[in-house]
Amino acid sequence: MGRGDLTNAEWARLESFLPPGGARGGRWSDHRRVINGVLYRVRTGVQWRDLPERFGPWETVYKRHRRWSADGTWKMLLSRIQAAEDATGGIDWDVSVDSTAVRAHQHAAGARKAPPALNPQRGKDRGTNQVDPVLRKLALRLEEVVRSANAWDAPAADSLPRSISPPTDDAGPSPSF
Repeated sequence: MGRGDLTNAEWARLESFLPPGGARGGRWSDHRRVINGVLYRVRTGVQWRDLPERFGPWETVYKRHRRWSADGTWKMLLSRIQAAEDATGGIDWDVSVDSTAVRAHQHAAGARKAPPALNPQRGKDRGTNQVDPVLRKLALRLEEVVRSANAWDAPAADSLPRSISPPTDDAGPSPSF
């Protein structure tokens, strides 16, 4: 088991949510080995072809990741893990978003910083249930996989600026970039 692989406790929580093995084409490779390969790639950013051999053929890991990204399996796994964690009271759903941009003066760089205030962990002083660390870590890892699947697998056409449109025959000269 590698440094970033699923622990036995994480695997025990995740295994029941996974889809059954391939019915049409025969047996699938072990889900745990393939998921560990995807987590390794998300963590390190390595190219698919450079995955270590312990995760099996890179094509298998790549195809399973693409298939599960396309059919929503990663999002389903994340929502089920989050639901299980939320049932234990482990998720705080309050979100604060601020879209303002603050710029510091050029001379502000290198100022002394005050040490961060110590905040007691949730549950120590308030008598609430402790967060299950296995579920919390697993949910964070699945969130990372879902985010990376959305970022890496976006079609190139969606990344074009909306002001650019393909030229037509009667449109005249094409726009210069």
